[in-house]
Amino acid sequence: MTVECAVLRVSAGQATLIFNEQAGGSGVCQPADLLAAIEALGYTARHEPTANPEDLKRVLADAHGTVFVAGGDGTVRATAMELAGREGVILGLIPMGTANNIGRTLGVQGPPLDVLAGYAEADVRPFDLGRMTGPWGEDLFLEACGCGAFANVLAEYNPDDGKSPVRAVQALASTLGTFAPMDLALRVDDQPLPVQGLAVVEVMNTKATGPRLRLATHADATDGKLSLIRVNADDRDGALAYLSALARDDFETLPSVQADDVQRVQIPFIGQPFHVDGEVRTPEPGMAGTVTVEVWAGALRVLVPRGPERTVEAT
Repeated sequence: MTVECAVLRVSAGQATLIFNEQAGGSGVCQPADLLAAIEALGYTARHEPTANPEDLKRVLADAHGTVFVAGGDGTVRATAMELAGREGVILGLIPMGTANNIGRTLGVQGPPLDVLAGYAEADVRPFDLGRMTGPWGEDLFLEACGCGAFANVLAEYNPDDGKSPVRAVQALASTLGTFAPMDLALRVDDQPLPVQGLAVVEVMNTKATGPRLRLATHADATDGKLSLIRVNADDRDGALAYLSALARDDFETLPSVQADDVQRVQIPFIGQPFHVDGEVRTPEPGMAGTVTVEVWAGALRVLVPRGPERTVEAT
């Protein structure tokens, strides 16, 4: 299936500002600064503090027009979960976190007030989500979900100890070198794949996940597809090769890595931990079943500054 990326021109109207006071860049701008910049674009804007998930749900329950999110990927995810599939709402990112994987995917980067100034000339584009069903229930993800070495590392990795892309890459590379393979018989778009010993199974919507780990070089969150990344455990490359490939941004070209564009993946569940974006679904030893992952094409509409240099992910 081919999904056309419709581009609509945005016009100012009602706007809601969601602001994460804990985000890394929150000291640069305060809500009053951002509201003034949003209103300078012609919007009628409001901001209400959202100290917890209940506040966020309440504020977004009647939101319409454009919702500007000032924060990191976690704040964007929490907001997107409330807005997924809703008609008449546009998501505008003001990246203020550490990794900013979603903003980088859309080419939205820079100081908050500069980002807002860039929205003076902007388009509205579709943004896919991933939908995941497992023994624990249903999940949605913006970036990626999966099992194997990265999920295991994330299960042990505590971002509260300090978010570090370098530390995460090193942990992933080290785990890939020693990880016990999972013998999994995947089904991709309802077609069975041979049983394969795998160190990593990642279903990516964006190019990067976690602390800026760019595992899917060619992923596109607007194409109605997901990128399935598999690392063959039997033919693993060395830790240095993985580190170098991530640094060069060509992880998919490694001999042990397979990448495919898919719409639906079924992964055998044998009790292994899974991650959903930055959250971990803990292991359930002794349980068995199937985890189904599929694309929800165009689940969101996002604001993108106009111009080819801003509509592709920057390095």
